[in-house]
Amino acid sequence: MEDEELTKSLLVAQQPGNIRIISNGVGSNDTGASASASASASGVTVVLLLSAFVTACSAFTGGFVVGYSAPAESGIIADLGLSTAEYSVFGSIMTIGGMIGAVISGKLADIIGRKNQTMWILDMFYIMGWLAIYFAKAHSRTGTGEPNGAWLLDLGRLSLGFGFGLTCYAAPIYLSEITPKNLRGGFTSVTMAMIPFSLTVAYLIGSVVNWRALALIGAIPCLFLLFGLFFIPESPRWLAKIGREKEFEAALQCLRGKNVNTSEEAADIKNYTENIQQISEDKILHLFQQKYAYQLIVGIGLMVLQQFGGLNGFAFYMDEIFELAGVPSIIGFIVVSIPEIPAIALGSILIEKFGRRTLLMISATGECLGCVLTGLSFLLQVFKVSYSLGVGAIPWIIISEIFPINVKGSAGSICNLVNWFCSWLVSYTFNFLVEWSSAGTFFLYASMSGLGVLFSATLVPETRRRTLEGIQASLIHTLQ
Repeated sequence: MEDEELTKSLLVAQQPGNIRIISNGVGSNDTGASASASASASGVTVVLLLSAFVTACSAFTGGFVVGYSAPAESGIIADLGLSTAEYSVFGSIMTIGGMIGAVISGKLADIIGRKNQTMWILDMFYIMGWLAIYFAKAHSRTGTGEPNGAWLLDLGRLSLGFGFGLTCYAAPIYLSEITPKNLRGGFTSVTMAMIPFSLTVAYLIGSVVNWRALALIGAIPCLFLLFGLFFIPESPRWLAKIGREKEFEAALQCLRGKNVNTSEEAADIKNYTENIQQISEDKILHLFQQKYAYQLIVGIGLMVLQQFGGLNGFAFYMDEIFELAGVPSIIGFIVVSIPEIPAIALGSILIEKFGRRTLLMISATGECLGCVLTGLSFLLQVFKVSYSLGVGAIPWIIISEIFPINVKGSAGSICNLVNWFCSWLVSYTFNFLVEWSSAGTFFLYASMSGLGVLFSATLVPETRRRTLEGIQASLIHTLQ
């Protein structure tokens, strides 16, 4: 009963005209908020833009990691003398690193911070991974006849996967916790859309440079990330969570601007954080209480549907898809890439105009249609634009919004792990499915995207222009 009373006291009505109730019992009308609070909620500052850019660098590197293996395949095999099996290990070991990173991502970010340590760590793993691949030597044999030329490649790819696994949690969580409610969707959408965008960039650049040069190019965003981390603040909400009040207020003021009165926003964050931490600590088992069932179903469901839409089938084997369809790969890459930039820009604009759920349904519908058309192209001897519009970014946005801070770390780890496991499953089974039926493979992906539309329409909550505290508190009793 105590938990229920605490939760009820935290419920926040975010729609215009409703009363906002905070834990001390004082109510205020959302539409009647002070001018200073309104300014705090809508301002774009240099620090906020820099923070978004730095975070986007980590997401861009992650997408480049995924896209690297396809254009580098022939060059690495020829230069280092790898067998097809050895190269397959190199390509797939990234998902193992990703799953390891996913398992620890939530706890790591909760214990040592979103930015101060977690983003430093993932950047170090990115840099080490790219350098390991660049310095890999030609395949050689030891006196025992065993190969020793591929280990550095595999170690580098594993390191990159680990960094990407951390990025998938740390990047959207950090952005969601630093941005005002009216800008959160657009900022996070653009940042996470860097993953599919940079994947395409890797294809295009990889078609004109060798694999070593491509590895060095992949490291460039890591240097921007490394430099930028010196100039961006830690997440104010994380600082509030661990009781560093002065740093929390300073970080919030830095993000909102010197002349903005942040007192009301700061008070709401502190009140919510203090009370929600009385409900339970962040442990995996706490997630399986009835009060968190709805969030967990939405979070895991979005991760499954994002991957089972077939992205990694397209991403890892795009060369093969174009070859099977009779399209020159360089032409195919260009045709796929050109519409992606306007799709990302359009998605960032529409996400705050129409909301997460509506755009997610539109995006999943486009994915379904794209997979159907791809399947028909095989029957008659193309998907990524729709992915970039919404499905690529919005699930990560919603995951970062719907879980309360007391279970956010554990929830993020579980959802991230599910995403990486599904990523591995799709990439592993793709060739087997294509051997079974080229067209049938994409019709299968289309059916999953169709389920994504239904899932979004019936279960995914709309979180547009609502504070994180309001979203999380209002969802706790959805299934009670």
